[in-house]
Amino acid sequence: MSENHQQDRRDDDRPAPEHRRPDGVSDEAVATVGKLAEAVETIERARGHLYAFHQMTGYADEMLDEVVGGLREMGRDDLADRITTELIGLNVVAGRWSFQVVEEYDDGYYRTTLALDRAVRDELVGGRRHLMEAEMKEQRRTRGRPGHAARPHERD
Repeated sequence: MSENHQQDRRDDDRPAPEHRRPDGVSDEAVATVGKLAEAVETIERARGHLYAFHQMTGYADEMLDEVVGGLREMGRDDLADRITTELIGLNVVAGRWSFQVVEEYDDGYYRTTLALDRAVRDELVGGRRHLMEAEMKEQRRTRGRPGHAARPHERD
């Protein structure tokens, strides 16, 4: 086996370069960027809940049309009128429907979060993502065992 081929095999059993700690990066930097990544992932989950809130609110608003119809069929125009004028189309917060809340969140807090996450990663760890997890994978996997490959392109 040629020396180059042996080197390629050794490299295949290591994380991809984008998942290796750059020279000179401290444990503290990796841990701090890892904690920031965890915060960003939590914000992503919150954003998902915000979109669920938006969709569920819209769906509920549409269901109210059926409620109004049912009330009218029962001769309860008084209640149907109240739902139509007081609830259908009501802002979920002052001056905003749920889509406007989502847009403000995305354009403000969420966009700022992503920009600062990128800036911190660029500054501290050369822009690398998931270094903490990549290093944990290296510590926990069993080299040479099926299903424990270092990289996705290896066959498990």
